[in-house]
Amino acid sequence: MPDLYPTRGATEVVTPRQDPVVWGPSTGLESYEQDGFLTVDQLLADDEVGFYRRELDRLIADPAVRADERAITEPQSGAVRSVFEVHRISEIFAGLVRDERVVGTARRILGSDVYVHQSRINVKPGFGASGFYWHSDFETWHAEDGLANMRTVSVSIALTENHDTNGGLMIMPGSHRDFLGCAGATPQDNYKKSLQMQDAGTPSDEALTKMADRHGIRLFTGRAGSATWFDCNCMHGSGDNITPYPRSNVFIVFNSVENAAVEPFAAPIRRPEFIGARDFTPVR
Repeated sequence: MPDLYPTRGATEVVTPRQDPVVWGPSTGLESYEQDGFLTVDQLLADDEVGFYRRELDRLIADPAVRADERAITEPQSGAVRSVFEVHRISEIFAGLVRDERVVGTARRILGSDVYVHQSRINVKPGFGASGFYWHSDFETWHAEDGLANMRTVSVSIALTENHDTNGGLMIMPGSHRDFLGCAGATPQDNYKKSLQMQDAGTPSDEALTKMADRHGIRLFTGRAGSATWFDCNCMHGSGDNITPYPRSNVFIVFNSVENAAVEPFAAPIRRPEFIGARDFTPVR
């Protein structure tokens, strides 16, 4: 299979996007096509937020979940940072994945049936939870998981309020139109380090400065229950949370069944299936 998006070579390289942004009818998705993201002020009602928040709290307090390899902890404090494959661990979150407000939007954007490439709950407690440096998810999913085309969409559903101070999501609008192939080979078992702190697949300061100058930076705030859909190639990141106020969310990645993962394009081995799924069963 040809590699449309070379990355992890000797130097950074910019490749114009070779794929559509919206694969189905674009009516109602014009801002997503233009900017690479779509915000929904209230995807979940207050009682639904409470329901999913209680399940998040239950999971991160469960010693069996904490001991599972799918639970990722903070490097310094040891607190739970993320729990992956949450739609398989929890029937409650599996129900959210199947919710038509969620999976239906993914089908509209991607123009096909979809499967879950990755799911997780993110826990960003106050007083020092670390952020995540600037990156394109597709760069990693292409290099290390074998997704050939940009036919993947993520949704971040807030379970706590997103302030402008507690480490919220930042995106460069329009950055999804060009693919930034990063420099440097992928280390063996890179995922073990990258889930705590991004290293391989990190853009240079020079490239990020050019992108920020061109596109600007949008910081997402909003009430619990709000959601942000964003394209797999958006340049995005988040800062540390040193406030007293936690920022927790559910994060679901939908991939088209017509874009099922093949072998990695720039890594020695596949990542584990709880990070990059190899079960391509459509969500029903």
